[in-house]
Amino acid sequence: MLAILGHRTYRHLFLAQVVALIGTGLATVALGLLAYDLAGADAGLVLGTALAIKMIAYVTVAPIASAFAERLPRRTMLVTLDLVRAAVALLLPFVSEIWHVYVLIFVLQAASAAFTPTFQATIPDVLPDEAEYTRALSLSRLAYDMESVVSPMLAAALLTVISFHVLFAGTVVGFLISAALVMSVTLPSPKSTERRGIYDRTTRGVRMYLATPRLRGLLALNLAVSAASSMVIVNTVVLVQAAFGLDERATALALASYGAGSMAAALSLPRVLDRRPDRVVMLAGGGLLVAGLTVGTFVGSYALLLPLWFVLGFGNSTTQTPTGRLLRRSAPAADRPAIFAAQFALSHACWLITYPLAGWIGAKFGFGVAFAAFAIIAAAATFLATKLWPGSDEDLVEHTHNDLPQSHPHLRAGVQTGGGPQHAHASTDDELHANWPERP
Repeated sequence: MLAILGHRTYRHLFLAQVVALIGTGLATVALGLLAYDLAGADAGLVLGTALAIKMIAYVTVAPIASAFAERLPRRTMLVTLDLVRAAVALLLPFVSEIWHVYVLIFVLQAASAAFTPTFQATIPDVLPDEAEYTRALSLSRLAYDMESVVSPMLAAALLTVISFHVLFAGTVVGFLISAALVMSVTLPSPKSTERRGIYDRTTRGVRMYLATPRLRGLLALNLAVSAASSMVIVNTVVLVQAAFGLDERATALALASYGAGSMAAALSLPRVLDRRPDRVVMLAGGGLLVAGLTVGTFVGSYALLLPLWFVLGFGNSTTQTPTGRLLRRSAPAADRPAIFAAQFALSHACWLITYPLAGWIGAKFGFGVAFAAFAIIAAAATFLATKLWPGSDEDLVEHTHNDLPQSHPHLRAGVQTGGGPQHAHASTDDELHANWPERP
């Protein structure tokens, strides 16, 4: 898997992702301490509001930003957004009012909502080979998992010698290094040859996403993932420390078990995806999430919680990691920022539903009911995915463009399967492919 880092452009982008994630992790710890410093016992309310603001920014800003991504050089856009994020992190230690936190968090997360899908859409252009891209996706998943483990440990070590305000400096440095690494390479910036209005460009990604059967199935799986992950993220501390009477170290170990399961799946997936279709692997991951949540209904001890969290982490990564392959297959290069932004916004819309629901059901009805409710949600979502995502979803679909001249650039794409306008490529729902041929 690490051989992919021999590709210079990808190596720089991957390192940029890693240092930015570590900086973001430091900011997460520092933000919690800042909220307590400003609000005392109401810090939980402040953090909950900040989390809601984050999700709202993700859902609303990503599609708008994608409308401009096809008009701007990607490297310039990514570097600018990194600098905006660094500037916000630089201001956070100096806030004195809670509303200052809310404003800065919205700006920070709006920049992230524009940065992340644009960054993700760049990787398949840098790594056009499917096998290399699959390994890049697994490395990206590992980077997210390692961030959840490394950043809190690094923050804990730093807090023994510095004030929590200084942690924000680590975030600033992380974003500046990320900007420098992106600036050090040349990035492809596919341009659309069509001139579209702002409304069309803003909604294009979501419209393409919802018109593509495999992506409608992916959206259902996003709901299953958010159901399982919300139970872990929202309720781990309450389960471990309130229900089981253990301490913060036990909470950290439980979260580490979840991360370890996710990392184990990410390490094994490249070989699995070389032999099995994405649909089979991702639906299996969804089934694992359902099984884990169902078992969670009966978990009554910390000793059983640890392996359960490992299983849920494994199922989460199995379901999520191949997502980029589906998105890459579902849109031409010029539309990838839009389709990645749609996935970013719609997946976080699922989180916006399940985050508060996990906390509310757990607090009002108990964790057994919460696990059962989220098992039902995940099961319904996974079943829906099997219906929305056709089993005959082939990589190459043979079709004919009788409405296009022989000289049209699209007819030179894909695999030529006959004379004239007949060729084959992955199914893509766009203006040129309003009606695909019937499949079994």
